[in-house]
Amino acid sequence: MYSVEFYQTPRDCPVRDFLAGLPVKVKAKVAKWLQLLQEEGSDLKRPYADMLRDGIRELRVSFGHIEVRLLYFIEGKTIVLTHGFLKKTPQTPATEIEKAIGCRADWFRVR
Repeated sequence: MYSVEFYQTPRDCPVRDFLAGLPVKVKAKVAKWLQLLQEEGSDLKRPYADMLRDGIRELRVSFGHIEVRLLYFIEGKTIVLTHGFLKKTPQTPATEIEKAIGCRADWFRVR
């Protein structure tokens, strides 16, 4: 079993802020997918999760026409969720991956 941690800065928590803006039913489905992620970790594959690049992965939650993506990385038995966004393009935008890479670098810096 893995532990799930939300990346935070002294000012905010991007994942918590993102999740707060989602409809209740979408949040419930995200919670179920997070539980799967916690149980399976790096073994969780498509359609639930996917490897992007440079150690960044995405949790893929679909709810009707809403495509939620939560980016994360794994360190040991800890899953660190960096941020989330609503996907509107066929591929995950490079800017979102770069943002996750920056969050990971910051997370390691303060450890």
